[in-house]
Amino acid sequence: MLFRNRDFLLLSAGQVVSAAGDQVQGFALLLLVLAMAGASGQSGLVLGANSAAFLLFGLFAGALVDRWDRRRTMIWCDLGRAAAAASVAAALWLHHLTLPHLYAFAVVSGVLSALFQSAGTAALTNVVGPDRLAGALAATQGLLGTVRVGGAPLGALVQAIGRSVPFALNAASFLASAVTLRLMRSSFQTQRPAADGRSVLADIREGIGWLWDRPVLRLLLLAQTADTLRYGAGYLVIISLAQAVGASPVQIGLVFTGAAIGALLGSLLAQRVAARFPLGRITVVMLWVEALAFPLYAVAPDPLLLGVVAAVESVVAPIHSVAISSHRLAATPDRLRGRTSAAVQTLTAGALSAGAALGGASVSALGARATTLVLAGWLALLALSVTASRRVRTAGAGAVSPGAERRRVDAHR
Repeated sequence: MLFRNRDFLLLSAGQVVSAAGDQVQGFALLLLVLAMAGASGQSGLVLGANSAAFLLFGLFAGALVDRWDRRRTMIWCDLGRAAAAASVAAALWLHHLTLPHLYAFAVVSGVLSALFQSAGTAALTNVVGPDRLAGALAATQGLLGTVRVGGAPLGALVQAIGRSVPFALNAASFLASAVTLRLMRSSFQTQRPAADGRSVLADIREGIGWLWDRPVLRLLLLAQTADTLRYGAGYLVIISLAQAVGASPVQIGLVFTGAAIGALLGSLLAQRVAARFPLGRITVVMLWVEALAFPLYAVAPDPLLLGVVAAVESVVAPIHSVAISSHRLAATPDRLRGRTSAAVQTLTAGALSAGAALGGASVSALGARATTLVLAGWLALLALSVTASRRVRTAGAGAVSPGAERRRVDAHR
């Protein structure tokens, strides 16, 4: 049983605690930046610095975590992020916080988060074993989804206590995560590349090349990236549509709570669906559900129905994420998992940021409803393209899990 795996429980506990701290801190950081810089270009630069650092450093992070000890890297990342959050808390308490301090905080947090996520994704197969990988991904998504559902109210509650409290709380959450990692006994990698004098850039090229040379993984990644581009644009579109039907800030928050609840339901179903249906079929169904559901945002007459549409549309994405991630991680040699995971994370994070920028420009030029229909057309085109690809449609069909294959071999000995 997955939840009898002591190391997985420790890893999950640390992730949930630090995710809750991130939710609280993210809410506080937004308010803090707006209070210090106002609705100016500087506020956007501070808020975007974290994502920029993640994107620029992501591929290097993947290469480094394949070279370094992954567990030790994750512990040092937690300690570094704890120190960064604590520095902001201390500066606020002493009334000496400046915008340059926040820039540095955002960049350092982005770099360390890139390292931590690459190492954690690469290590998961070794912690739980190939047989339990889909279940572990689904359980992790479900736990983090639960945190997101309550994140905004928790952030507002903690912020009311004091401006420095969210950052101090997040520093403590990173320390708690570091402790759980220190208590784990599993090896986080089975092999590390030999120190043969190769450059980090050569390692990055090897990881990307391995991923690109697998046609199914390549096509699925391109489809996932195209879908993420729409996802990034969707945030601003939904907010604009909600405002157009008279939604208050609280009601807009409830629309996104509906999306979080839908995603949580999808996470609970993900393991069973991924075990029962091949990856290609899951991909096709997900894209068609999104393509058919997304236009409904444009005709929803009130915030309640916007929340219902958001919940329905959000169910399928976690199911697909678990299916494609478990397929890719199981197929990737351990020595390359950091690099391939970082490549996927960097590409999808870049698509998310680009989608947000394009969505804002489109809403300004066309309006929210017209942009919704454009995005719906994009999804329909993507769904048609994937459906027309036999290679994608049949991905995972007839696949046998590593554990099942071992049992089959043992039975014939």
